[in-house]
Amino acid sequence: MNTFVYIDHFKGNALPASWEALGVAKTLGTVAAVIFGSGMEALAKTAFEYGADEVLLADDVSLADYRAEAFASTLSAAAASRTPDLLLFPTTTRGRELAAMAAIDLKTGVMVDVIALEAKDGKITVTRPIYAGKLLTKETCSSKPQIITLRGRAFPKPAQQAGKSGTLTKVAAVTGDFPTKVEGYAESGGGVSLTDASVIVSGGRGVSNNPALTPPGGLDEKQAEIWKAQQGFALVKDLASALNAAVGASRAAVDAGYVPYTHQVGQTGKVVSPDLYIACGISGAIQHLAGMRTSKLIVAINKDAEAPIFKLARYGVVGDMFQVVPALTAAFKKRLGK
Repeated sequence: MNTFVYIDHFKGNALPASWEALGVAKTLGTVAAVIFGSGMEALAKTAFEYGADEVLLADDVSLADYRAEAFASTLSAAAASRTPDLLLFPTTTRGRELAAMAAIDLKTGVMVDVIALEAKDGKITVTRPIYAGKLLTKETCSSKPQIITLRGRAFPKPAQQAGKSGTLTKVAAVTGDFPTKVEGYAESGGGVSLTDASVIVSGGRGVSNNPALTPPGGLDEKQAEIWKAQQGFALVKDLASALNAAVGASRAAVDAGYVPYTHQVGQTGKVVSPDLYIACGISGAIQHLAGMRTSKLIVAINKDAEAPIFKLARYGVVGDMFQVVPALTAAFKKRLGK
């Protein structure tokens, strides 16, 4: 089977999920890594080291910034001329967008957020979560090329083989009067990326419920709630720091203004699959569970013993997170020598 794998990157820094997709493709047959951008020779070299037999490189100043129209047109043109059996993308914001646009251009279907797949007689059968992750479904695509987006961390990352090489093929960038233009970039809050993190510590509405705290005078009710939540999230961040983990949040916490949207885990936020997920003060609404239920190990801390999160957790701590979380942080720091 001949497979294209789109390497999602920002300014030459590839997302680990791209290498995971490359590893999956290697189990199916020959692999061509697809790389678009400007000054991408180093990334092309890395793609060979992660297993690509060939790199299709569109290296052009017009592709220096990601624009969906330009990237999708270039990808569709390359696929139309080479007729691969399968196109693989990581399930990232850019990956999902390009997969959908390429499917329209190539008159085929796309299967998203896949967590397992198997090949037989040239067709791929995929497994993907549905109904907010409550059920798993098996699907196939009757048209070609088959297009699939793979959930990050659902597949192993292949070992990098230093010095490995392959065939570098230049492809033309499709240029045109596209309606979008990148004006610039804003720095994010930093820290560990949610989608790439092996450990995530998340907070919910419960982080604002510390009765021992007295807000400063002069704050209205909403301001006082947010102030208390910030103190609660400070505990979550301390635990995350001790574990070199990413900080997540429930939609309720984000909607209440406790933390920015970029931290949201759930059906309308980030879908994550870390090795360890620690939920602090999160009750476990179905939308949140949909975004983290494929975590390898889930630990829940909540004072409500009937909270739905406990039905999914491997380990549950029924108690006050304002006492439990600092104790966990201290224990981890001692164990890890921090």
